[in-house]
Amino acid sequence: MGDTVHKGVKIGIGGVCVAMLGVGGYGAYNIATALTGDGDKPKGPRTVVAGSPTQEQAAEAAKAFLAAWSKGDLEAAGKETDRPDAADAALAAFRSKLKPTALTMTPGGPTAAPAGAPVQSSANAAQAVNLSFSAKVEFAGSGKPWTYSGVLPMVKMSDGRAAVQWGPAVVHPHLAVGRTLDVKPVFAQAAQVTDRKGRQLTGFPSLLGLLDVFKQGTAGDPADAGSGVVISDDAGKAKPEQLFVITEPKPVPSLKLTLDATLQKAAEDAVKEQAKAGTHKASLVAIEPSTGNVLAFANAPADGQNRAFVGGTAPGSTMKVVTGAALLEAGVTPQTPIACPASTTAGGQQVSNDFPEAHPEFTFRQDFAQSCNTAFINTGHDRLQADSLPKIAKEVFGLGLVWHTGLPAFDTDIPVPSNINGALPEFIGQGAIRTNPLAMASVSATVQSGTFRQPVLVAGKTDVAKASRTLDPKVLADLRSLMRAVVTEGTAREPMAGISDVYAKTGTAEVDGKGTNSWFTAYRGNLAVSAEVEGGGHGSQAAAPAAAKLLRIGNGG
Repeated sequence: MGDTVHKGVKIGIGGVCVAMLGVGGYGAYNIATALTGDGDKPKGPRTVVAGSPTQEQAAEAAKAFLAAWSKGDLEAAGKETDRPDAADAALAAFRSKLKPTALTMTPGGPTAAPAGAPVQSSANAAQAVNLSFSAKVEFAGSGKPWTYSGVLPMVKMSDGRAAVQWGPAVVHPHLAVGRTLDVKPVFAQAAQVTDRKGRQLTGFPSLLGLLDVFKQGTAGDPADAGSGVVISDDAGKAKPEQLFVITEPKPVPSLKLTLDATLQKAAEDAVKEQAKAGTHKASLVAIEPSTGNVLAFANAPADGQNRAFVGGTAPGSTMKVVTGAALLEAGVTPQTPIACPASTTAGGQQVSNDFPEAHPEFTFRQDFAQSCNTAFINTGHDRLQADSLPKIAKEVFGLGLVWHTGLPAFDTDIPVPSNINGALPEFIGQGAIRTNPLAMASVSATVQSGTFRQPVLVAGKTDVAKASRTLDPKVLADLRSLMRAVVTEGTAREPMAGISDVYAKTGTAEVDGKGTNSWFTAYRGNLAVSAEVEGGGHGSQAAAPAAAKLLRIGNGG
């Protein structure tokens, strides 16, 4: 007989320890209650001894234990075990936590050892005889009882009788040390989770497991909750297990996410292709600038970390979109002559560009389009303050604010250096900056719309972060023109060929002396995309081709 579990519900998370559930091991256990009786019975502690009880002895003791448990005579039930005190306390906890109106424990016959039972190799060790039993637990307000099957390991005692070898699994086969059995609120899960057009989202590798988070996330109003028997991990590391629904929760309709199945398919294909059969890790996020709605996110490998949301690495030159905004606010224009030397220093380290030659004739537009590191560092040193980048990042682009997207996410960290020299690596997206494609897609979305809208996966969320200001219209227009130049004459020209009206920035990041990571952020119409490929090289080589798959499709709404 298996556990009876109702379909279509998930549990509310939380746990209260079942007190004093010990693990009964093999060997001798001293019992506090000494035996008294006839002269033919030994006096003193009753202990487990070597060997096995007979089937008759085991069946007799099991029947007595189950009968006492059913009647609620917990002291008598405890005396039929090798650890009366622990058994009495655990059965009392079962009764106080679950509050059943009736218990019916029915003995069965010989069965296999319970899962996790120790294997005894010594001929002199105690050998348990395992007997099955069936449990029927009735609750007030429930239309039917909770039924499950269990196993009683029976051992031979020093008085010649058998006893239940006590352990948490005697109460329920899934119960163990560090796990809690209790009655908790249960909430209905959404019948299904769909994309913004009502299409199914099953079958997408990057969404496996994460959709369950949204199903559970539909719980909230206590008035909608039912109640159920739940086993949960006291440490919170394992997913709670629902065993039985006592009272049904209020049904919840299907949950519609902001995702778009067409773009999600393209995102899955893009990161899989760039991951190159497992030699690289990759992630991608697509956002709708007009709303902040996340239209797609994908990771490779799909069964690993959701690096698209919780990753935290340097974004390389894609951060120049934010640095560029700071420089434009400081008085630089796209036409300002700013030389691009072959090398310079930042924080005591020599910095060069992705091209060997110097370009003393460059304007800021060309520096941005060709991603000249040295121009950004030198101009940042002269025009910006140590806190300029983190300040504009938070105030305008929402980076560093606490985001509530619907899934766990890492909030971008741009440390404030103590002096301008410490800030120089950050101006080109290096140093101690940590971010992810979710944030960098949002950066492009903010440039497209002119207003930061925090990314969300459930439309209409109210607990969203708000940026404190927007860019001046002239600064915004200049920043857009710089991102357009990256595509028309700069580093993204080749990967964006054939795609109209794209505004972008490539990035190449070096982290911990390892191979360079490929980054890209862009927007086209009402669609913003960012991708990163670990070890993928220049931004135009891996991340940009991944993003191109979605930019070609566009946002059909």
